[in-house]
Amino acid sequence: MQLKKLLPIGVAAATLLPMVAFGQDEGPTAGVDASSDSIFIFNSLLFLVGGFLVFFMAAGFAMLEAGLVRSKNVTMQLTKNIALFSLASIAYYVIGYNLMYPLGDWAIGTDESGGILSGIFGPAVLEAVGVGRDAADDYGYASTGSDYFFQLMFCAATASIVSGALAERIKLWPFLVFTIILTGIIYPIQASWSWGGGFLGTQFGFSDFAGSTIVHSVGGWAALSGALILGPRLGKYTNGKVTAFPGSNLALATLGTFILWLGWFGFNGGSQLAMGTVGDVADVSRIFSNTNTAAAGGAVAALILTQILYKKVDLTMVLNGALAGLVSITAEPLAPSLGAATLIGAVGGVIVVFTVPLLDKMKIDDVVGAIPVHLFAGIWGTLAVVLSGSGTIGGQIISIIIVGLFVFIVSAIIWFILKAVMGLRVSEEDEMMGLDKAELGMEAYPEFVS
Repeated sequence: MQLKKLLPIGVAAATLLPMVAFGQDEGPTAGVDASSDSIFIFNSLLFLVGGFLVFFMAAGFAMLEAGLVRSKNVTMQLTKNIALFSLASIAYYVIGYNLMYPLGDWAIGTDESGGILSGIFGPAVLEAVGVGRDAADDYGYASTGSDYFFQLMFCAATASIVSGALAERIKLWPFLVFTIILTGIIYPIQASWSWGGGFLGTQFGFSDFAGSTIVHSVGGWAALSGALILGPRLGKYTNGKVTAFPGSNLALATLGTFILWLGWFGFNGGSQLAMGTVGDVADVSRIFSNTNTAAAGGAVAALILTQILYKKVDLTMVLNGALAGLVSITAEPLAPSLGAATLIGAVGGVIVVFTVPLLDKMKIDDVVGAIPVHLFAGIWGTLAVVLSGSGTIGGQIISIIIVGLFVFIVSAIIWFILKAVMGLRVSEEDEMMGLDKAELGMEAYPEFVS
């Protein structure tokens, strides 16, 4: 089994160039020295460090959602987050990883034209215990285990996006069944179309460095289809008015945002996919800096804009503004200057401030603002790569449309099936009581909830 990341998220070909620099033109084991070992070691280390930073984003999503839902639904959100991550880990292992990286084994399509569906249906397989240079899957690159671990974290993050948008009225088990399908099938198939060497990359030149569309918009499309089918929370839209349901703990929501901000350094920085040369490390540091300033741009834009529009700063908008800035820069965090990255993030913050009330006008109930942050800002970020000279506007637009239609339609079909078979929504009585008591029989704040 070869290493999956031969057609990587970011700058793939550069990871193979150091082999020539170290005199490895006769194959990966010829003329082995400490320098060639270091490429394998440092690339693998980047994946592992980046991976566990992205893993920590699971805690960020959990804290953000726990803070933005009402007290009576906090335990449900925490349960959903740990369960979805665990189920995503198993689903991606059992089928998703090999669906995402077919390595030329396409059931539909070819390497030349770009495939549509992988012909590999089976679990991921790691390298043997104590593997040496001669038996490593790709000695000139990185370990299979580090690549698998890194990619799994991205897959699980997609499911976390859906959780917050559909909070406070969806049943636990239908949501978890959807999570399995999303992470085991839907996400890997569309990701294979670009990161796995599929037709979006070969035919349209689609460019998405770390996943503004492939990860974030996918989660947003799945959340949007679910929100439309599920309907708004009771009392959210009555008599033409929007009723605000304040979150239970803005301190937790703020903590969650900072955790996500931290994890994004691994999300974007790790997507360089190489740390074996001076240039690679310099690029990783550049990505870190651009990622940080884009978040700052989004937060400041939301800070100023809410003051102008509402005469008071809205903390929840500022938090989502920072996240929208992060999503916006994710499609191309390497090429822009610091100033350009700040502006790209700032546009994301503006998008959030205007699209949150837009969804309310359309009576689409998104509890935590996941759709504005991940879908709308994700689309903007994917288009913004053209400003840095990556991709073409036509290729970016058609790729966004293809991925969006696929994810939205397939997700809607799954939601409708789950609604017919299991029922999606809790009863009105249970929703009024709160999902903590109704679904779990356990409250997050028993001393303060009557």
